[in-house]
Amino acid sequence: MAENVSPSVEQGLAHEAAEVTGAVDAHATVEHHAEPLLLGIAPPVAVVSASMLVLLLIALWKGLPKMIAGGLDSKIADIKAQLEEAKVLRAEAEALRKEYADKIANAEKDAAAMIEHARHEAEAIVAKAEKDTADVIVRREKMAQDKIGAAERAAVTDLQNRAAAAAAASARVLIKANHSAEADKAFVDRAIGSI
Repeated sequence: MAENVSPSVEQGLAHEAAEVTGAVDAHATVEHHAEPLLLGIAPPVAVVSASMLVLLLIALWKGLPKMIAGGLDSKIADIKAQLEEAKVLRAEAEALRKEYADKIANAEKDAAAMIEHARHEAEAIVAKAEKDTADVIVRREKMAQDKIGAAERAAVTDLQNRAAAAAAASARVLIKANHSAEADKAFVDRAIGSI
């Protein structure tokens, strides 16, 4: 195994062995560093530890934990208040959502009712229009029949008047041609005698 190890690794192992055993190798020298001291009294680790201890004692004496706890408590109270407010807002939002859902449902029902009402009104208007149209047709037929009857009566009266006028004219002509003053006198005497 020693045959495969490089010379620099062998030197490193020898140096470590010398440090552990405290022996000084001829090739490697071990240097000892002096630990610095604060004001020549205490090592830095002790100074830092003492400073931290003093800082912690001052923080305890000034009530820092109570201030931190109070700050945390106030933050917790604020968060709880915000959560309560959020719950209230959520409840209000749910109520509004339900109210609007109800309004939408009612609006749909109202729209359906309005459509149904409009349909019934349209049917009633159509029925009334049909009835009114039938009444107008009946009245117009009656007026037409009355006009035709009046025209027929006027035509008959006109024909009767013309026939009477023609008969009177014919009678006048016949009477003039066939009767004389003497024939009229005999006719008048016969009429008086028959009475």
